[in-house]
Amino acid sequence: MCGTAMFPAGPPWSRVRVLQVLWALLAVLLASWRLWAIKDFQECTWQVVLNEFKRVGESGVSDSFFEQEPVDTVSSLFHMLVDSPLNPSEKYLGFPYYLKINYSCEEKPSEDLVRMGHLTGLKPLVLVTFQSPVNFYRWKIEQLQIQMEAAPFRSKEPCMAEEVCSMSWYTPMPIKNGSVVMRVDVSSNGLGSFIPDKRFQMNINGFLKRDQDNNIQFTVGEKLFDLMPRYFVGVSSRPLWHTVDQSPVLILGGIPNEKYVLMTDTSFKDFSLVELSIDSCWVGSFYCPHSGFTATIYDTIATESTLFIRQNQLVYYFTGTYTTLYERNRGSDGQVSFEMLPRKWSVCEQIGVTTCSIIWSEYIAGEYTLLLLVETGYGNASKRFQVVSYNTASDDLELLYHIPEFIPEARGLEFLMILGTESYTSTAMAPKGIFCNPYNNLIFIWGNFLLQSSNKENFIYLADFPKELSIKYMARSFRGAVAIVTETEEIWYLLEGSYRVYQLFPSKGWQVHISLQLMQQSSLYASNETMLTLFYEDSKLYQLVYLMNNQKGQLVKRLMPVEQLLMYQQHTSRYDLERKGGYLMLSFINFCPFSVMRLRSLPRPQRYTRQERYRARPPRVLERSGFHNENSLAIYQGLVYYLLWLHSVYDKPYADPVHDPTWRWWENNKQDQDYYFFLASNWRSSGGVSVEMDSYEKIYNLESAYELPERIFLDKGTEYSFAIFLSAQGHTFRTQTELGAAFQLHSQVDVGVVLADPACIEASVKQEVMINRNSVLFSITLKDKKLCYDQGISGHHLMKTSMTVNVVGSSGLCFQETHRGPRMQGNLMVPVFIGCPPGKRLAFDITYTVEYSRLKNKHYFDCVHVNPEMPCFLFRDSVCPVPSPAQFTALLPPPLCALPPHSSPRRLPTLFPAASHFPPSRSSASRAKLISSSGLNPLQPHSFLPLLLDSRFGDRRLRQFPGQSVCTSVPGSYVLLVVGGGPTMDSLKDYSEDEIYRFNSPLDKTNSLIWTTRTTRTTKDSAFHIMSHESPGIEWLCLENAPCYDSVPQGIFAPEFFFKVLVSNRGVDTSTYCNYQLTFLLHIHGLPLSPKRALFIVMVSASVFVGLVIFYIAFCLLWPLVVKGCTMIRWKINDIIASESYYTYASISGISSMPSLRHSRMGSMFSSRMTEDRAEPKEAVERQLMT
Repeated sequence: MCGTAMFPAGPPWSRVRVLQVLWALLAVLLASWRLWAIKDFQECTWQVVLNEFKRVGESGVSDSFFEQEPVDTVSSLFHMLVDSPLNPSEKYLGFPYYLKINYSCEEKPSEDLVRMGHLTGLKPLVLVTFQSPVNFYRWKIEQLQIQMEAAPFRSKEPCMAEEVCSMSWYTPMPIKNGSVVMRVDVSSNGLGSFIPDKRFQMNINGFLKRDQDNNIQFTVGEKLFDLMPRYFVGVSSRPLWHTVDQSPVLILGGIPNEKYVLMTDTSFKDFSLVELSIDSCWVGSFYCPHSGFTATIYDTIATESTLFIRQNQLVYYFTGTYTTLYERNRGSDGQVSFEMLPRKWSVCEQIGVTTCSIIWSEYIAGEYTLLLLVETGYGNASKRFQVVSYNTASDDLELLYHIPEFIPEARGLEFLMILGTESYTSTAMAPKGIFCNPYNNLIFIWGNFLLQSSNKENFIYLADFPKELSIKYMARSFRGAVAIVTETEEIWYLLEGSYRVYQLFPSKGWQVHISLQLMQQSSLYASNETMLTLFYEDSKLYQLVYLMNNQKGQLVKRLMPVEQLLMYQQHTSRYDLERKGGYLMLSFINFCPFSVMRLRSLPRPQRYTRQERYRARPPRVLERSGFHNENSLAIYQGLVYYLLWLHSVYDKPYADPVHDPTWRWWENNKQDQDYYFFLASNWRSSGGVSVEMDSYEKIYNLESAYELPERIFLDKGTEYSFAIFLSAQGHTFRTQTELGAAFQLHSQVDVGVVLADPACIEASVKQEVMINRNSVLFSITLKDKKLCYDQGISGHHLMKTSMTVNVVGSSGLCFQETHRGPRMQGNLMVPVFIGCPPGKRLAFDITYTVEYSRLKNKHYFDCVHVNPEMPCFLFRDSVCPVPSPAQFTALLPPPLCALPPHSSPRRLPTLFPAASHFPPSRSSASRAKLISSSGLNPLQPHSFLPLLLDSRFGDRRLRQFPGQSVCTSVPGSYVLLVVGGGPTMDSLKDYSEDEIYRFNSPLDKTNSLIWTTRTTRTTKDSAFHIMSHESPGIEWLCLENAPCYDSVPQGIFAPEFFFKVLVSNRGVDTSTYCNYQLTFLLHIHGLPLSPKRALFIVMVSASVFVGLVIFYIAFCLLWPLVVKGCTMIRWKINDIIASESYYTYASISGISSMPSLRHSRMGSMFSSRMTEDRAEPKEAVERQLMT
């Protein structure tokens, strides 16, 4: 393995000893961390599979991820939770799958380990990250995560033990509209065994379906179960083409003479061999004449929802069924259009040749440009190659670079700038492709050479790559690292921006590494293996390899040990032998300029990464063992679903009192939290579970993980700062005398910052030398220069760029030992997105506005019929806006809300009273003019502005102090227009363009203005006012021809009016890249009446009042007479009744002869008469008796 030329001259025995030492050294370097992990951590790893609900608790089952519709299997369970904080009237759905989680350690049964972990308090924590969708026109661009705690669940298999034999942990597997790619990160809660974090790919496979027998099958072909060695052994590797971070299904062809492909939705953690349902044929044409025929699938490309394959000269495509992307079933009948470019001419004509061919093309999305590698031939002359740029938007072609005919002579240099004056070898350049990194703008032209450029004009020749080899393809990480695969299957490694190219395979380091792996009987290595492809995943380099062991084949995915191989190369090529006594001592030179590298002063990441995270814990089960059952897992499903649903519908114009989507979930039950805790503590909760309100929340205070974020978003003028702490190797400080200072302390440890677009962003570096610690602290600030982006919608059309931080002299030389192995240090790259960041929005903080209005005006009058979603504001009360500088110019109104006339785009504006925002009182002349023109009393200034709110990340920027409230804002401008309205919600109408102009423009002469302001700044055509946080506020007018003039009261209460307000900062605001436009409703009550209507109401009211007074007086005067008359009439009626009674009695007594009956009748008549009228004289009664 090691030749004698590698060692210094000396006795043979010393060279043998050195060889042995180097072998031992490499073994220690490559395996020390592994042995340490085995000793302390037992090489444990997480295991995650997908299970349908009906298969929860079954052992050894794994389901495919293709069902996408929510299931209604949990709603009935929520009706049982009658004494919980949940609202049973809400609709709770579930997801079709669960994540089943276990872990295993070497030489130990998994069931025993899981049971032991549960008993020692181990709980897996699952973080699901939803990849942001590609189609931002259909779906909202956002960076969303949800963190869940796994619930323990007993296996359904028969068990003789009292408690448990086998168990697993389960969490719901959530699905989000617009996202088909999901990362699942599993970590430990810190108890029990140490298990390193692990990431899994859980992607939706839209190319699966169920047949009539309910079996799962592929829609693109038939699955094969026999991986025969002839499909892979000795086959050349091929690139894995796919849309980075967006392709749920990866596909790989290249199997000789077969229309077979490998398909995976877990990034080759598992896979399937599929025979495609296509016809193998050759269709001849002028552009593709018949040459050779084969069934081999040469090229495969995977995108978010479509697979492309090339067989011979034909291209086939298959579209998956993704209801989460299209909101409807869409199978393989989807349409894909192809267009020939350029549209009206050929590339050959434009570059001035008769014949040419396009060897390679690379699309730069941000520039709408195709880079073309064009080969031209001039008769019998040698072929020449050119790089051409074609703009798809303007249909223009530009010649960028003529590739030299021969490879330059480097003369021992690592790189050489191509200027045209250098000498060349006799080896002809044979370019094969182009690679462009859209983040750092580096362009590589590759073939039997490597050319690198950062501006498409000046190229550097990388001399470390041997001209005897030819590159077949390049695997790109887009984070600063590139892997190169040659035609002879060699693997080389390059850090972008550097000039050193490292050989990884074959190499002496690789031989040592694979020997150690075979000694450890690793299942990922074999003496006979074939690499199928090389690709990057999460900035790590992976191989897909077919292994042959004892005539048995196996296809595995394994990590490429880049750091270990580079460390071996460093130590075997740079060492010293020193004689001490009778022995030769081996010492190594550490060429890394620092010993320790740490990141410090990292800001909280969410504001820059725009990452939103929710936390969900399983409901508490009321069982002694703590194990969940199917009902509690189903309830967990429903809770997670509802939590994500609340997030999806949270884009409201009015902000909640607590800026959190979960606030409305618990707002009516938060005060009863102690009661629910009492029930759970005493095991009295219904349904056997207890739902804790604090277990479902949004996280706003994520701390940095001591590393740079995966990406950062910069709005206009935004800064991102951090610091790098470096401990130097040895004594690397020196003093330097400078003019004006006696001594200046300098460090030989330097840091360089490379900006991909220095015209758009700038960086500053400050060095602080800590000589007592032999360290240096570099403070780095990245800032947007406000030059390279116009206004745009949140998350749309962002400009890609990057910042790269390099410790000088550390490329490929510096490593940090961790329990996961060595990690490269000294090179940091952060993708940067310039524009309006995702999740930016404005909201009207109605709660604070009402409180401030009550404080300012000493009262607050809401409408008679209260609507919590749309509070009313009294017309005569002054209101001052409290714009808060969350993530946008304060004072730009939000996009949807209802308030007095000032709101902000996309979110609700905020109103509040502040005297400083009100204009001084009008002069008497102006007041008289206003009265005469409008017929109304002048209105009090009614000022309001939007609250700038970035509530998704907890950035409210509103400061309250004891005893006072302060309106804070950031610079910003916007235009406010009333575009519709009506006295009731049912009568709302949109105004025409002419009406909008008359109701809002200061140039209106038709007495139609609804509002006015003292602000003098207007648009360029002076048509509308431009408002800002410095504006004095607005005044309601509702002039004679305005729609709100003379509103008719609906009942006995004062008139109300709903204003439909449009607020936009487009073209008038220079403080942000965000283009906000909001339409919202504003409810105002207490509008004054017109003079005519007021006079009419006064006259009618006075008439009614006078009539009531007259009626009262007349009633008082005539009442005694009426009473006396009524009394007399009653007496007369009584007399008439008595007379009639007597005559009736007399007739009866003449007929009867019985004295007793007569006396009885007379006694009865007498008694009746006395009862009816006791006021009659006694004489009258006696006369009646005598007769």
